[in-house]
Amino acid sequence: MSTPAGRDLAGQWREVPELLKIEHSLFALPFAFMGAVLAARGLPSPRVGLLVAGAMIAARTAGMSFNRVLDARFDAANPRTAARAVPAGRVSPALIWVMGFVALAALSACAWALNPLAFKLSFLCHVLLFTYSLTKRVSWACHLFLGLVEAFAPLGGWIAVSGALKHPTPWLLGLATITWFAGLDIVYATQDADFDRRSGLHSIPARFGLPRAFLLARLCHVATVLCAALAGLAYGAGVLYAAGLAVVASLFLYQHSLVGPGRDAKLQFAFFDVNVWISLAMLAATLLETRAWRSLGL
Repeated sequence: MSTPAGRDLAGQWREVPELLKIEHSLFALPFAFMGAVLAARGLPSPRVGLLVAGAMIAARTAGMSFNRVLDARFDAANPRTAARAVPAGRVSPALIWVMGFVALAALSACAWALNPLAFKLSFLCHVLLFTYSLTKRVSWACHLFLGLVEAFAPLGGWIAVSGALKHPTPWLLGLATITWFAGLDIVYATQDADFDRRSGLHSIPARFGLPRAFLLARLCHVATVLCAALAGLAYGAGVLYAAGLAVVASLFLYQHSLVGPGRDAKLQFAFFDVNVWISLAMLAATLLETRAWRSLGL
């Protein structure tokens, strides 16, 4: 693996947005706001909203930073990822390590400003964010572990407002998030099934083959819709939430119509764009159900 010798710090910093895929925060950030809106039964205060956003962006930055440096030697050997900034030597691993640990500190700082439970759980988040990149070295269940990491989005949003987890709704939303991210990660991992087998890495596509992997991803997303529906029932949600969930189910169907064994031309679109629409549709359904606009005096 080459080194970033001769590249100034400013040059390395310019690589960071692409390196960390900051735009992928759009996946989980709406779920965090969804938890906060449901707990507040409307819009949370601007202070809470900003702290939730800050915590989520910090968590995403930490997780991606550790992923990029811990997987650098595998990325360098994989033709699909060899051009990434760290394995290609355009960014120093030391810079990314520092960024990751600073992001963990920012996550805990936001959590401390929210409430004691959020602060205590932030340290569990530290462990999960650091270790999730290592799970594919030991188990094909790594996709579920990633889902567990992302489940802290709705759980954290709820805790940010309520300071507790005594209601079933955030737990059910957490399950929905686990299965949602597990399913999308399985689809994404189909690109590297052959490489994973050769490299001794574990994933559902590498272990069970592509047809079964796509089937399991679909089953995960069926479970996502069911868990989100149960979360709505536990909350007492009505027709607006149900309508939003119907849109989400339709988007999942559309997503899976785009991909399958031997059909990966639209995988990036299905992975990123459609999942952003799904998370935004869930948030929109929540905002409509809670009549959040009333918080704005409308």
